[in-house]
Amino acid sequence: MRQRASPETMRYIRTNSLKRLFSLKRRSSFDGDVNGSGIPSPTSLGTRGKDRENSVPEISDQKNQNNNGDALPAVAAEDPQRRPSWKCFSYEEIYVATDGFSPEKIVGKGGYAEVYKGVLLNGEEIAVKRLTRGSSDERKVKEFLMEIGTIGHVNHPNVLSLLGCCIDNGLYLVLQFSSRGSIASLLHDENLPTIDWKTRYKIVIGTARGLHYLHKGCQRRIIHRDIKSSNILLTADFEPQISDFGLAKWLPSQWTHHSIAPIEGTFGHLAPEYFMHGIVDEKTDVFAFGVFLLEIISGRKPVDGSHQSLHSWAKPILTQGDIERLVDPRLGGAYDVVQLRRFAFAASLCIRASATWRPTMNEVLEVMVEEKTDKERWAMPEEEEEDQEEFWGFEDLECECDSSFSSSISPEDSISTESSRN
Repeated sequence: MRQRASPETMRYIRTNSLKRLFSLKRRSSFDGDVNGSGIPSPTSLGTRGKDRENSVPEISDQKNQNNNGDALPAVAAEDPQRRPSWKCFSYEEIYVATDGFSPEKIVGKGGYAEVYKGVLLNGEEIAVKRLTRGSSDERKVKEFLMEIGTIGHVNHPNVLSLLGCCIDNGLYLVLQFSSRGSIASLLHDENLPTIDWKTRYKIVIGTARGLHYLHKGCQRRIIHRDIKSSNILLTADFEPQISDFGLAKWLPSQWTHHSIAPIEGTFGHLAPEYFMHGIVDEKTDVFAFGVFLLEIISGRKPVDGSHQSLHSWAKPILTQGDIERLVDPRLGGAYDVVQLRRFAFAASLCIRASATWRPTMNEVLEVMVEEKTDKERWAMPEEEEEDQEEFWGFEDLECECDSSFSSSISPEDSISTESSRN
């Protein structure tokens, strides 16, 4: 007998106004207003206004070339008239597509979900994210539903697309399949070819555009909260797509920030104000993007075997200006020096301890693609620089506390500090 979602699950669905959405049996456009729960009924998207804050810097033909004159593919802008659409899949459809959720089809695992590769009867490849069976944590169920409400709203080439969902025999997200997997798997697998600089450049710019879109292009501001290389997937043509919105938060326009407890995220990526005080806004994602940028440049993991964070390793190198020391040695010197300088300067701004002195993602894009950058504009007062030094080392404290969570948790795992207070 086919089982339906549990009463607890259905209660969350009703509360978040998702029951109506799930009942649709065809792909259809979203309409409606934001409900009281904070999960919106997605509406037509597109960039808001044409002011400088919301516009994304374009990469001109001249700027979009490497030293050999080869044009780098520009990231296509989202269609402001296009609305996200999705389908309510039957359990039979996704069961057949994944060969009965065969263990051989698993392409990823998280703290409360598994991801399977599947193929629909029409030949379309999909990724099916399933809430782990036996999960009794209502907060995780709610996060799963929040992810549906978030990713179902977005529409951008650098954000993973939701194809549909299913609530028969559990909770499932059906997503576009990214054939090349995550950036982390490609960047850190020694058995795979080194990612060349041209591709790294495309990955960085595309990811920045996707994150800018989440912050400024959506009808509601979205704070991802878990930007890292393992959550950024690559299409066949190496187009990056931001994924995994389980920790994402909607931030109303009149709010300056969220205050969140428990603290959740990934070691090596947490901004100081978030880790220490639970404060979340766009600058939280900017900090994590800075770590991601350093990872792409250097090929190093966000936290090394000695529990040193990547940004604490890179900061003195950036301060000294010896940026060639940051570069992944596997590149063999094959990189664009001008682009490296822009990336390094952008990273130095993103990982500033003070959120006030970090740029927005729009400003990050400007620094990375414009020919000239006014560095004086970003100069901090001397007393601010001295205050920043007090923050460095907080990641080392964070990693030293690792054992208080679980002996099986590595520094790069997504964790919650809730257990430390029990």
